[in-house]
Amino acid sequence: MADADRPHLRFEGQHWLRGLRTVAGVDEAGCGPLAGPVVAAAVVFPPGMRAEVLAGVHDSKRLSPKARAALVDPIRAQALSWSVAVVDVDVIDRLNILTAAREAAAQAVCGLGLPVEHALVDGLYNPRLSVPQTPLVGGDATSLTIAAASVLAKEHRDALMRHWDAVYPGYGFAEHKGYPTRVHREALARLGPCPIHRKSFRGVCEPLPVDTTDRRG
Repeated sequence: MADADRPHLRFEGQHWLRGLRTVAGVDEAGCGPLAGPVVAAAVVFPPGMRAEVLAGVHDSKRLSPKARAALVDPIRAQALSWSVAVVDVDVIDRLNILTAAREAAAQAVCGLGLPVEHALVDGLYNPRLSVPQTPLVGGDATSLTIAAASVLAKEHRDALMRHWDAVYPGYGFAEHKGYPTRVHREALARLGPCPIHRKSFRGVCEPLPVDTTDRRG
């Protein structure tokens, strides 16, 4: 992967030059699935860190499961602080997925245990954060801190879905992690929803057509 294609620390560096020491990257995993929680992570790297020390880190969607898992410990080792927050299905159904994802992000930032001075947020502005923020569309592919948060969030959520696969066998959660793949939609049609399905989602409350298209994201 060329250096120009790698996430960098230029956004973070702009704030470090202003004297800020705690710049958090925030990202979430699990907005699109039909089942399971939404998970957010927040990461703070030390000012002046070089991006090269975590050269393998990228948007979690662009990494293989093996590569992603191998990055968790290095990210944690380099971070001043990191935090993961989980918002469960009942909250998603009660609030809607966008609000639940924003709540997970706010909880992750609070869980850092540091007085965060600025947050770099993947996607759109998050009104639930109580700190100054910069929303970056596609930030998980450009900001190393956001990319690191995306890896931690994705890995944590995947582990939860492997757990739920054992609790609710037959749906294939360990394979598709709750996304509306063909296998998942066929299992829903055959078994009906289980307690971790998002009852407010089309595809659960109203079945989606069973076709050959995998819808993961």
